[in-house]
Amino acid sequence: MSRHELERVLSKRGACSRTQAREWIRAGRVSLRGRVVRDPSLWIELEETGLCLDGQPLAALERVYLAFHKPRGLITTRSDPEGRPTIYACLGELSEWIAPVGRLDLETSGLLLLTNDTRFGEWICDPRSGIEKVYRVEARPRLSDEALAQLERGVELSDGPARALRVEKLGDRGPCTRFLMTLDEGRNREVRRMVRAAGSKVEKLVRVSIGPVQLGELRSGAHRALTREELRALGWPRPSRGSRAR
Repeated sequence: MSRHELERVLSKRGACSRTQAREWIRAGRVSLRGRVVRDPSLWIELEETGLCLDGQPLAALERVYLAFHKPRGLITTRSDPEGRPTIYACLGELSEWIAPVGRLDLETSGLLLLTNDTRFGEWICDPRSGIEKVYRVEARPRLSDEALAQLERGVELSDGPARALRVEKLGDRGPCTRFLMTLDEGRNREVRRMVRAAGSKVEKLVRVSIGPVQLGELRSGAHRALTREELRALGWPRPSRGSRAR
């Protein structure tokens, strides 16, 4: 068995985020073996069976893994102090607690994974997973072939050097250059900053794939469940500690 802080156990079971868990615990909504617990940092077993929320046993929820086509103009947080619309306006009456895996900024659209499995989210975001993300970029003014090659060789950003694994030119359209760029990390606004370092500015940015998961024909604002084959290709589930790969 593994032990974690109470707030993390609620999150790992897919009930809520750690921030929400802290709020619920301090509000007295969580009990352990019949006694209300108000300390989010209390260490308990992940598999603890005497955990209740609002008096109801907190069983591990069914794991949910979704591909979502994030529209441009939405943010990926649950709420926003500025009142801007969020992706949750598109998710309807999903009963499970769902969180985005990583982020896409306000002006970026495309593929976003959603889950209530925090370990899955951590794996996808871990650079050691080697999971590639492909973006379709439209940049203005046009970028020369040499500038596109520079993106593969590497550019210097404020938080260190960055390089694309691959850049594939799709062609020029008017004053813009269109290309695909593949990364294996996800730093904040990385694509936009790399393109700026190469001498242009992103006009349109769409993430079209994450590893084997393709945006495909999924319409803007819609979601679908990931297939077992997609999860396996993403390396999920991970082998448990101490198990041997077969």
